[in-house]
Amino acid sequence: MDPVGLQLGNKNLWSCLVRLLTKDPEWLNAKMKFFLPNMDLDSRNETLDPEQRVILQLNKLHVQGLATWQSFIHCVCMQLEVPLDLEVLLLSTFGSDDGSTSQLGAEEKSQPESQLHHGLKRPHQSCGSSPRRKQCRTQLELAKKYLQLLRTSAQQRYRSRIPGSGQPHAFHQVYVPPILRRATASLDTPEGAIMGDLKVEDGTDVSISDLFNTRVNKGPRVTVLLGKAGMGKTTLAHRLCQKWAEGHLDCFQALFLFEFRQLNLITRFLTLSQLLFDLYLSPESDHDAVFQYLEKNADQVLLIFDGLDEAIQTKGPDSPGPVLTLFSGLCHGTLLPGCRVMATSRPGKLPACLPAEAAMVHMLGFDGPRVEEYVNHFFSAQPSREGALVELQTNGRLRSLCAVPALCQAACLCLHHLLPDHAPGQSVALQPTMTQLYVQMVHALSPPGRLPTTSLLDLGEVALRGLETGKVIFYAEDIAPPLIAFGATHSLLTSFCVRTGPGHQETGYAFTHLSLQEFLAALHLMASPKVNKDTLTQYVTLHSRWVQRTKARLDLSDHLPTFLAGLASCTCRPFLSHLAQGSEDCVGAKQAAVVQVLKKLATRKLTGPKVVELCHCVVETQEPELASLTAQSLPYQLPFHNFQLTCTDLATLTNILEHREAPIHLDFDGCPLEPHCPEALVGCGQIENLSFKSRKCGDAFAEALSRSLPTMGRLQMLGLAGSKITARGISHLVKALPLCPQLEEVSFRDNQLSDQVVLNIVEVLPHLPRLRKLDLSSNSICVSTLLCLARVAVTCPTVKMLQAREADLIFLLSPPTETAAELQRSPDLQESDGQRKGAQSRSLTLRLQKCQLQVHDAEALIALLQEGPHLEEVDLSGNQLEDEGCRLMAEAASQLRIARKLDLSDNGLSVTGLHCVLRAVSACWTLAELHISLQHKTVVFMFAQGPEEQEGPQERAAFLDSLMLQMPSELPLSSRRMRLTHCGLQAKHLEQLCEALGGSCHLGHLHLDFSGNALGDEGAARLAQLLPGLGALQSLNLSENGLSLDAVLGLARCFSTLQWLFHLDISFESQHILLRGNKTGRDIWATGSLPDFPAGAEFLGFRQRCIPRSLCLSECPLEPPSLTRLCATLKDCPGPLELQLSCEFLSDQSLETLLDCLPQLPQLSLLQLSQTGLSPKSPFLLANTLSLCPRVKKVDLRSLHHATLHFRSNEEQEGVCCGFTGCSLSQEHVESLCWLLSKCKDLSQVDLSANLLGDSGLRCLLECLPKVPISGSLDLSHNSVSQESALYLVETLPSCPRVREASVNLGSEQSFWIHFSREDQAGKTLRLSECSFQPEHVSRLATGLSQSLQLTELTLTQCCLGQKQLAILLSLVGRPAGLFSLR
Repeated sequence: MDPVGLQLGNKNLWSCLVRLLTKDPEWLNAKMKFFLPNMDLDSRNETLDPEQRVILQLNKLHVQGLATWQSFIHCVCMQLEVPLDLEVLLLSTFGSDDGSTSQLGAEEKSQPESQLHHGLKRPHQSCGSSPRRKQCRTQLELAKKYLQLLRTSAQQRYRSRIPGSGQPHAFHQVYVPPILRRATASLDTPEGAIMGDLKVEDGTDVSISDLFNTRVNKGPRVTVLLGKAGMGKTTLAHRLCQKWAEGHLDCFQALFLFEFRQLNLITRFLTLSQLLFDLYLSPESDHDAVFQYLEKNADQVLLIFDGLDEAIQTKGPDSPGPVLTLFSGLCHGTLLPGCRVMATSRPGKLPACLPAEAAMVHMLGFDGPRVEEYVNHFFSAQPSREGALVELQTNGRLRSLCAVPALCQAACLCLHHLLPDHAPGQSVALQPTMTQLYVQMVHALSPPGRLPTTSLLDLGEVALRGLETGKVIFYAEDIAPPLIAFGATHSLLTSFCVRTGPGHQETGYAFTHLSLQEFLAALHLMASPKVNKDTLTQYVTLHSRWVQRTKARLDLSDHLPTFLAGLASCTCRPFLSHLAQGSEDCVGAKQAAVVQVLKKLATRKLTGPKVVELCHCVVETQEPELASLTAQSLPYQLPFHNFQLTCTDLATLTNILEHREAPIHLDFDGCPLEPHCPEALVGCGQIENLSFKSRKCGDAFAEALSRSLPTMGRLQMLGLAGSKITARGISHLVKALPLCPQLEEVSFRDNQLSDQVVLNIVEVLPHLPRLRKLDLSSNSICVSTLLCLARVAVTCPTVKMLQAREADLIFLLSPPTETAAELQRSPDLQESDGQRKGAQSRSLTLRLQKCQLQVHDAEALIALLQEGPHLEEVDLSGNQLEDEGCRLMAEAASQLRIARKLDLSDNGLSVTGLHCVLRAVSACWTLAELHISLQHKTVVFMFAQGPEEQEGPQERAAFLDSLMLQMPSELPLSSRRMRLTHCGLQAKHLEQLCEALGGSCHLGHLHLDFSGNALGDEGAARLAQLLPGLGALQSLNLSENGLSLDAVLGLARCFSTLQWLFHLDISFESQHILLRGNKTGRDIWATGSLPDFPAGAEFLGFRQRCIPRSLCLSECPLEPPSLTRLCATLKDCPGPLELQLSCEFLSDQSLETLLDCLPQLPQLSLLQLSQTGLSPKSPFLLANTLSLCPRVKKVDLRSLHHATLHFRSNEEQEGVCCGFTGCSLSQEHVESLCWLLSKCKDLSQVDLSANLLGDSGLRCLLECLPKVPISGSLDLSHNSVSQESALYLVETLPSCPRVREASVNLGSEQSFWIHFSREDQAGKTLRLSECSFQPEHVSRLATGLSQSLQLTELTLTQCCLGQKQLAILLSLVGRPAGLFSLR
């Protein structure tokens, strides 16, 4: 066209535009779909000629408004080959705000409205304004017409998609379904959330058709599709809609697809019919009839809600909003009951409206085969396909990124752009980080050689503003027309129809993916001069994947910090500098600021989710120093609990761990993991402990793990618990474990393994030389399998313990230790020596508790154990052996070589079986203790170690030899305890019981314990008759047997009938009754310690000395009749005898009765009343005993609660000691007490300290002193005396000729002692200390001293005598014959 002709007017310009677009109708169709996403491009437009069709389409664009028209003109100029002069005219006339467009195409606009708008979309009408129903149309006809309209509309939406500039045709056509896994979880409806710790089953992939179980009343009718950003949730939702439109989901008559990002814009109340007809597709007529049909056939209606997590962003749990209210009604069946509902969401907090039975399905992205399938489809029939596959195979980091479908699409787009410029077989050097992948994608989408910097930064500013405000939908007024055109041209923006009410719709725009919005926002932050580095660093944060229960919205900027870290890489500096138009220093400063923030975060203590986010950021920076700092800062124990992890996450973690030197423990508990996740850990030599606990882990996971395990050279502990592994998965692991000889612990807890699988696992034990523990608990094995495992424990030389208890099943092993010399020998010799040493030294502990073992199992077990090694312990408690099984085990005990313990508790043993067990063990020489309690279901055998197993065998053997030489007939073989407690034994059982015990009594000193039974008085009497037949016991416990006081006191007769009985301890109220022998050196030898015996001939004297017998009776009412009966019983007891009594209070009558009986007990050597309250009269009764019982050599009464009487033997010298301390004696008691003491002819010492005598009582005592025949000492300390008592003592000395010494200290010591001699003493000694004499006392002191003619020594210490008083004292007192000391 002539340039001058172009300027003739707007009409000529319009014609030029029409002719230009007629040349490329496909491009125009694509732009129509972008700017008018709800417009129908059906076949009826095909009847028009090309030019008329273009005019029609341009008019549709023009009536949308100025912003849409200007954006379209900018697209024309950007993408089509427009002559420069025409481009200038188009932009100046149509592309600016002041351009006049009102007259354009007036003739074309005058065409009928029906010709311009004849699409399938009808004008929207409100449900309340439906027209009158026509009589000729039935409800079924209207419904069928609407359903066909619904399907045709969906067909038109997905009929064809035109790729953008620089995109391959397969860009929009490729679809490879991601991995789908069903999950089981209980929705925490009270809290309104489910967390991300769903346990996902690993099995057959869920296909699209399997997402909905269409069987009537079977399975949940609500499905929630969970997947992280980029996993393809929205794509799958549209795929379902497209499949339904194509007739594949024929189980549904109607399908409705809603996006919460659009529904969030609705704030008014909605009915369900308004949601379906006003906001989706309206029927041609009679809304009510169509809605009634849908209600009747609700089981054939599917409603899909995309982006449930976005619905939570704007409304909290307390105010769910109108759309969530409708969604809740659909989920719970209050609206459209029977319909199917599917929602997609990112993992995290979900609303409370979801029912607890909702089916959860995880989208886990792509595995290796799916990535290859996607690449094959993307590059189908293209020569670059092979090159793309090779690039993915050789670039491990890129392969891990492609596990995310969105990143896989971006990688393919970049490879499509780069591969044609490279020779076959040459690497394209595709950058291995997500950020640089997006950078290369921007280059791929940009025109060759041109990078629109300003448009990228401006669009990034729009993206950042949206992230900050939580906005993902933009309108024409939010984005400038040139930016809309830029986004449409480079496939950065997508468009759709937004409906918020009947007849109200407009075009909305969004970034093609949320991660793209985050990337463009990061570009703006890093390259825009409007953003400084301080503002930038505020966006470098770590987002935890643990969604808090109080948090009602999810963050839209999950990847923003990762993109910022990626842009901080040195590789991105040229790209950012170009965007910043040469401001390289500013870009470098921002990059350094981001790295500095990451360094600070690397040194902090972070939770598992934040550790993963940090690793992603660090890997994106490609900074080795930062990676090393992060790796070294990770804790030794690194747990990951209850959040979803992808293969990309583990690959990133492995990348960081490669920079670590120290080992690390990784614990994945409750984390949903993709089946191929373990492949990301291949070659990670830093892992020392690795454990997984998740129901998601299954056969595919085990197979991937088996390929990774042999590559972990430091791995010592492997745990795989709570999984769904079957025999197929275990077979892979069993093959891999021998390739890991360094393993020390393996755990397969709670994996629901079958019996054969468990047996397959234990076959690997001989091939793991360093293994110390194998845990197979919670796997539900049968008894026969358990016996097979016991055989493995017996035959495997490294097993030292097998422990099975209900769900627990654990092998503990003891790897053999080899010396350096043994390692140098040949392997055959090493193996044979090791087996021989293991057979000689190995000791096995076998614990099969609560395993439902029966009698025939016990027989098989005995046969098995008889062939095995030495047994340290055998525990069969909690089984069903009953009497016969317990008897068999007891009989076999001596043959099984058990070193320590045999436990048969809780096996149904009865009293009858008890007798059989006792007979069975009677010949077992190694039995040290048998404890049977039928009430507590206890049956425990304890065995004594052989001499070869004890410490110091040579020293002990030498000592035993010396004893054998001296007294070979007296040495016992051993000492054993038979505890038959709480067995319900009665008197009728005793005869048979003692008969069964007879064999055990001859094997050594026996300790018998019958406590807690029901023997009663009859049983006690019968047992006393039977005891002599049991031989020499060491002890007998009869506690808690319901004995009366008469029966208890009657046991004292046993002192006469049982030679071994030396001690009888009775606490009557607590029913503690113990008969004990004397513990001699023989018992000490039996306990394993060497006694300190005298040497030589003194040894026999040590053995044959008299040992007193003792009766200790406490907590017993000691009334006179009982005491009389007790003393009569003890009359025939061989001596010496010690009697210890204790009760709450002993009356005077009882005490007097007891003291009167003392002459009848000539063998008594000690009588002790401890912790027994006595009356104030008791000192006089005890003092009177001194004269009534000449054998008493000492009486000691303290505080009226403790009294002790010692008796002399015939050989002992005479001399009586008497002490009444703390007995509250006062002046009124002195005369009576002195009268009683005067009756004792040989009184040696008297102790009246700590009483209440005072000065008057002391004066009275000193007056009576000449009548009391004391030959030793008198202690009057602590009696609250003053200087008066000291003065009276001085005045009394002349009248007491037998006093040889007196000492008084009235200071803190409060001592008052008088010492006597048997004969009259010629000389006397007087010591007075701290008496604080006053001046008026000096004359009395001097008078008393002057009368003491026999005073040979006088000492006055600190008596407060001044110089004047001393002078008077010295003038009045004659000088003593001996020492006179003043201090």
